[in-house]
Amino acid sequence: MKRDRSTVLAFITVLAVTIGVVCLPAAAMADDLFVSSLGNNSVLEYNGTTGAFIRAFVPAGNGGLNQPFGLTFGPNGNLFVSSVGTDSVLEYNGATGAFVTAFVPAHSGGLNDPIGLIFGPNGNLFVSSQGSNSVLEYNGTTGAFVRAFVPPASGGLDGPNALVFGPNGNLFVGNGFATSSVLEYNGTTGAFITAFVPAGSGGLFVPAGLLFETGGNLLVASAGTDNVLEYNGTMGTFVGAFVPAGSGGLNNPLGLVFGPNGNLFVASGRSDAVLEYNGTTGAFVTAFVPAGSGGLNEPTFLTFGPSAGIVPEPSSLLLLACGVGGLAGWRRWKPGTRVAASNSVVTRP
Repeated sequence: MKRDRSTVLAFITVLAVTIGVVCLPAAAMADDLFVSSLGNNSVLEYNGTTGAFIRAFVPAGNGGLNQPFGLTFGPNGNLFVSSVGTDSVLEYNGATGAFVTAFVPAHSGGLNDPIGLIFGPNGNLFVSSQGSNSVLEYNGTTGAFVRAFVPPASGGLDGPNALVFGPNGNLFVGNGFATSSVLEYNGTTGAFITAFVPAGSGGLFVPAGLLFETGGNLLVASAGTDNVLEYNGTMGTFVGAFVPAGSGGLNNPLGLVFGPNGNLFVASGRSDAVLEYNGTTGAFVTAFVPAGSGGLNEPTFLTFGPSAGIVPEPSSLLLLACGVGGLAGWRRWKPGTRVAASNSVVTRP
């Protein structure tokens, strides 16, 4: 029977989509939400649109994970998690959650109670070492210790929590114990610049999460007052309570992140939930991850998965391969002949 070009292309498309769908469950989806669950030593994954529980991306204690706090996806697409109980930073496959290595081995460079972590503009990993009152820098590829980027107690650093690089390229550190302030350091040298948010400004008490919003202002999770405070992104002056105390049941706010929809998501540590707020007004939207969903217990920090445009999912690569292969095969296909399919396994680098 004679087959025309449109029939063959339609068949190839259906086959490729079918194979892609079959492969999808094996990999973490772009823009899913990942949350450190301190109470059961795991990292949990939730649908980034609905908040529905998907799986324990990093099962309890996997790779030695003990008291997870900071987490971020690295340039290689893998997930990096600070393990306070083992004084290390652990690396997990960004698609499967399988343990890869202790990227920063226990106590490397004097690491003690690692909390916040972030990859800097130079590609290296920066970790707040709460037990040594410093910020340590590690090679972003090998994990080798580079230096104490912020030396112990520099600028009055005492109990550093979250880290964020600002629009001006400088490093901002939540100073959690003695002063409840946000300190600013030169983003290249680590030299102390100023107490960007002075001690207690706007009622700040135990700054846990830091996040610069699109407009340039700084949002700070004030764990001790159960709200999220806003400060001028240039001067550090207090603007107002972006999320008022206790809004939506907020209790002990820690990590902050903006979602793909532009809203603010906050880890509510004592209510075992992730709460969503309007990204412009701070108004409560919903308990995006309801209390205890998927076993969530004392959430600390959180992040959304890397964009599919940066690290393609295996199913996407396979779909593309099927499409290209099918088009090439069509050129050789003759009416009445049988097309033989060949499947390849594509893995994320």
